[in-house]
Amino acid sequence: MDEIVLKATDLCKHYGSFKALDHLSLTIEKGKTYGLIGQNGAGKTTFIRQVCGLSYPSGGELALFGKSDEKGMREGRKRMGCLVETPALYQGMTAKQNMEAQRIQRGIPDKKAAERTLELVGLTDTGRKTVKHFSLGMKQRLGIAMALISDPEFLILDEPINGLDPVGIVEIRELLKRLNTERGTTLLISSHILSELYQTVDHFIIIDRGHIVESLTQEELDERCRRHIAIEVDDTARAAAVIEESLHTDNYRVMPDGTIKLYDHLEEIRAVSAALSQSGLLLTGISVRGDSLEDYFLQSIGGRKNG
Repeated sequence: MDEIVLKATDLCKHYGSFKALDHLSLTIEKGKTYGLIGQNGAGKTTFIRQVCGLSYPSGGELALFGKSDEKGMREGRKRMGCLVETPALYQGMTAKQNMEAQRIQRGIPDKKAAERTLELVGLTDTGRKTVKHFSLGMKQRLGIAMALISDPEFLILDEPINGLDPVGIVEIRELLKRLNTERGTTLLISSHILSELYQTVDHFIIIDRGHIVESLTQEELDERCRRHIAIEVDDTARAAAVIEESLHTDNYRVMPDGTIKLYDHLEEIRAVSAALSQSGLLLTGISVRGDSLEDYFLQSIGGRKNG
């Protein structure tokens, strides 16, 4: 059984009558990469703040590395690195001075940790420039560096590529992939840029109105979003035989609800329809389907858009 890094059970957070988290439950396993997807106000940052100890739940339970008591949670957070919303930086200090302050605050004895981590995120050439003169992207890189300085086992990043240019986005993406593959770092990343998230993580958690709507792997997402002809007939077994014999393909799947997903002949829907009908089947539905990650996300939360 895979080691569980984080487990939330019926987690709640109320602000008066508003339920920011509503009985949220999820599990994060060691060595895997997770993307947290949700609209503004869905509860992403509220949840991350709970995990990082910046806020406390109104109900439910959190456990880190198998421990849910106060001491265990405190020890577990020492094994984490976090970037939540805007990085907390000393504006009048340089990047290295900020990193040194973070190193001392976290009790990290390695005096080379600051310089080594700045190199990881591409901030070794900032010299004496103070943070108040940094671009938004540079501040974001520094925030990521501060989250990485302790070489964490579990890294949580809230909108990590905010303000980065296209080159910076690619560099941070590759860094996160290396951390996972080379160091085994477990990642939980919240981002609005779904196309980028798709290239970085292998598990997706969709959150809406404070609870988890769906959790699925990249393979499961690919299967659900893959373009196909969706076929609804009165006799699924017979339709499958017709597909193999008349359309000469076995590139299809029979789904639990009895529909068939045909991945070939996407440009020949009329020919597919004709083959099925001529075999005496009652065809009740046929259409080409397939969603982008954005489409699938909107479908999962019922098509609601930001107000």
